[in-house]
Amino acid sequence: MTEAPPPAEVAHRRAHFPEGVALDCGAVVAPLDVAYCTYGTLNAARSNAILVCHALTGDQYLAERHPLTGRPGWWQAIVGPGLPLDTDRYFIICSNVLGGCMGTTGPREPMPVSDGAPRPFPHLWGTDFPNITIRDMVRAQHKLVREYFGIERLLAVVGGSMGGMQALEWAATYPEMVHACAPIATATHHSAQNIAFHEVGRAAIHADPDWRGGRYWEVPGLIPAKGLSVARMVAHITYLSEEALNRKFGRRLRGAPALTFLEDVFEVESYLRHQGSSFTRRFDANSYLTITRAVDYFDLAAEAGGDLAAAFHGTTTRFFVASFSSDWLFPTSESRTLVRALNAAAAKVSFVEITSDKGHDAFLLDEPEFHAALGGFLRGAASKLGV
Repeated sequence: MTEAPPPAEVAHRRAHFPEGVALDCGAVVAPLDVAYCTYGTLNAARSNAILVCHALTGDQYLAERHPLTGRPGWWQAIVGPGLPLDTDRYFIICSNVLGGCMGTTGPREPMPVSDGAPRPFPHLWGTDFPNITIRDMVRAQHKLVREYFGIERLLAVVGGSMGGMQALEWAATYPEMVHACAPIATATHHSAQNIAFHEVGRAAIHADPDWRGGRYWEVPGLIPAKGLSVARMVAHITYLSEEALNRKFGRRLRGAPALTFLEDVFEVESYLRHQGSSFTRRFDANSYLTITRAVDYFDLAAEAGGDLAAAFHGTTTRFFVASFSSDWLFPTSESRTLVRALNAAAAKVSFVEITSDKGHDAFLLDEPEFHAALGGFLRGAASKLGV
């Protein structure tokens, strides 16, 4: 294992695994690079590490300025000295998921060429990247944690949304390595409605002429921007509640006092267009297709033969499950289903529903009650290990 050379545009920190990783679909992705960021210091006993798993369109830049957008890290509000993810006490690891587009091996990374023949342009994985699952993402993270950092047991695995799915997969697949698990605003499988929203986004990308069957990368600078922008707009609606949309935008117009039926734009329309446009500058369309499919495939009960409790049978992991009252993407009922299964497996579990009108994105925003609950859970878990 060695540090892989960074791509020209961004100097990601990356761990390199020449042997690669075997996937659920039967394919092997080799070599494998895993891009990561860390915060805090790993103690001598290697007992204070917390793995944070990012959501669908997140990445490893958890608590620092993003190298492409210049924006603050996506969970910067809770990572740092004295904060819930206390960098004076814990060693925080966050990695870009397998299939991502910020340095970890995925559709936007170079594909190994076996025949040695020269190519007129860099040959990327693109749509040749195999189908992956949430468990495959976790396998890649396991290599980073266990083989690269030499950590035998994580103090905790924490994640929201798709990150919560990864946290649950860690607890199910590597229970001996997870002292505590915090799945937040998530579920053990995607609902039919959520799959439907993803399919609308994928259809928008496929319908963009610039997608070129997924080989847009053959034309320098070309991306299916229109389709990817629409996909982001559709998804972003699901991250907000009706209350949040009304509070932020209502029926206000942008730059006009009243409707004239000419070029008037509602503020909510302008906001969504901005979200879509900015997204195309930092995310790869083929990665979006790959990762949304992985989320749709996820079904922890199916992995355990249809019995969700069986996925956690005999576990010694401590769980903290959190939901938000206005989250209709992953409603509280999904969290309660998880908690019942954990109780049936005799797991140690605490559960909190946070009252919030901010929708699914609440876990990323200023929610003091949630921050206090998560911080208390992590401090309690750390004390049990003497950290």
